[in-house]
Amino acid sequence: MARRRNRRKKLPPETANACIESMAHDGRGIAHVDEKAVFIAGALPGEEVVFEYSKKKKDFAEGRVTEVLKASADRVDPGCEHYAICGGCSLQHLDPEKQILAKQSILINQFKSIAKLENFELWPALTGPFLGYRHRARLGVKDVIKKGRVLVGFREKASPFLAEIESCEVLHPSVGKRLMDLSALIGGLTIKDKIPQIEVSICDNRTALVFRILEPLSDDDIAILSAFELSAEVDIYTQSKGPDTIAPLSGEKPALSYALPNDVTLYFGPSDFVQVNVEINRKMINRALQTLDLNENDNVLDLFCGLGNFTLPMAKVAGHVTGVEGSEDLIKRAKKNADKNGINNASFYTANLMEEVADEPWTKQKYNKVLIDPPRLGAKEILHYLPTWGAEHVLYISCNPSTLARDAAILVNELGYTMKRAGVMDMFPHTSHVESIALFVK
Repeated sequence: MARRRNRRKKLPPETANACIESMAHDGRGIAHVDEKAVFIAGALPGEEVVFEYSKKKKDFAEGRVTEVLKASADRVDPGCEHYAICGGCSLQHLDPEKQILAKQSILINQFKSIAKLENFELWPALTGPFLGYRHRARLGVKDVIKKGRVLVGFREKASPFLAEIESCEVLHPSVGKRLMDLSALIGGLTIKDKIPQIEVSICDNRTALVFRILEPLSDDDIAILSAFELSAEVDIYTQSKGPDTIAPLSGEKPALSYALPNDVTLYFGPSDFVQVNVEINRKMINRALQTLDLNENDNVLDLFCGLGNFTLPMAKVAGHVTGVEGSEDLIKRAKKNADKNGINNASFYTANLMEEVADEPWTKQKYNKVLIDPPRLGAKEILHYLPTWGAEHVLYISCNPSTLARDAAILVNELGYTMKRAGVMDMFPHTSHVESIALFVK
């Protein structure tokens, strides 16, 4: 006889009271309960809350707010009806202006604790709209029989399951207001359970939707999608495997593009990495141009250049700009972007900037100004070349304040640079993501 599995009875959630002392870098409130640090989602500094434990470790614990006993003056009602369950945002309960101050505090604290840097000018934050700003997103798709419909959106907070939402306030309205339309659209397809994701890419005048499909579309499916494409005025693409399988549903589509400073137009594909927040991106480029104060005597190096987001506007005013990126495909299209914009004083190279690059031809030149825009891992592997290149101004764009602070310590303490200014750019309102910029000079 087979043994019966001993199923442990699920215990009721454990709750406790806490006074929130500060905010962690990920936006959670920090409290101490039983002499142990607890990171509590949904809590703000100065608040008294009841929270539910979600994890207990030897040195710390995690939880989420279930009741606010004493609210912070900075707490606001979230603007989205789905905020309590949807994981797309994490800070809608905090006043938007206070979100920016919190991100500035995180950046300052990272510089202080990691790099021991305190004496620098704080740039005014770059800000834009708090809602409808997301032009790029990956939306999960799931046909949920128990709910009787296809879910389209983001995952639930601290959960692998998709949240049941009808709209999204931070997505551009061309998609954020149409989540139920997309749900009904996919629900009418024969392969509704074989579409796990929609990639969204919105430019100045077009909206592109890339449907990830695990099985071929039927003729009826193509007809349904084509009708939606016309009525909703969107461009639909399908992707069956890797990025090279992305193809328009019907006929050739115009290239996606948006305007950048200095009369540059950036052209890109529906799955290319471009900045999520178009308005902040333009302001960020303008700050870079104003800070570097380029002229025809400047030879500029743009590291992690991508499609030329900074390279091309800088080339309009500099003597020459060299862009370097790890993806050969992106470099090919950066060159095409330069050609389409009539730019002939920009050179592009492919190189893995996380490895040794001493043998690369572009490293043999001198650059008096360098812009670095690395991924979250930072750029420590490339920093020691800066003095060799004669870089007098280094502008560092960062999506991770901790690696920026680590690299700042190298630049200042080992390479002899001075950090003159630093500040945040609110690329992702209502989230804990901190985008920042710092200027180093010699």
